[in-house]
Amino acid sequence: MKQNYLIQQHHPRLLLFFAGWGADETPFKAYQPERSDFMICYDYRTLDFDPSGLDKYQEINVIGWSMGVWAASQVVPRLSLPIANSIAINGTPYPIDERKGIPPVLFRGTLDGLTGASLHKFLRRMCANGAAFKSFLQITPRRPLEELREELAEIENMYHSLPPAAFHWQQAVVGSNDRIIPPANQLQAWEECGTPALQTDDAHYQEELFRHYLQELWTNN
Repeated sequence: MKQNYLIQQHHPRLLLFFAGWGADETPFKAYQPERSDFMICYDYRTLDFDPSGLDKYQEINVIGWSMGVWAASQVVPRLSLPIANSIAINGTPYPIDERKGIPPVLFRGTLDGLTGASLHKFLRRMCANGAAFKSFLQITPRRPLEELREELAEIENMYHSLPPAAFHWQQAVVGSNDRIIPPANQLQAWEECGTPALQTDDAHYQEELFRHYLQELWTNN
């Protein structure tokens, strides 16, 4: 797992963001959570996490998006962190699941058929419309395709071999226009987890969602 500070100014609190599959810091560099350091985690070919330096924070807020919800669910319980808030966005702790995540046949189809063209189509389906997709292409992650294939395969392997995640999310956000992880499956997962779910009209990737949860939410908080 890669861990990069987007803001490191020795604030007493940290916004710890677990991004989705195929991500890097590129789409999220513009966000500036107030009075908070900001770390992004991505590349889940391994779930190894380096907690060094996190003990200096008085408060850590965890945000997970998409596959990052599963990754955080696995990683955070291993650590002893002063978690104040935890919010899951368009993801579940059960990413490959017929009822609570991406149906296995669709996940396997994405992995087996991954090409530059299919990735382009996947990114288009993440966005609400053509205009949103055009904007996203200006900040799309810059990682090689083979790396993304390896990451998806390792996620599948780890998901089937690791014990179920034990982390309890305080809140979930479910976009009703999510075309990557079926919204009904997300709602089913959170109902079984006992986590309140806020339904929105958003797509899987929605810039307004990130601006709120990675920046605006912390302005007066």
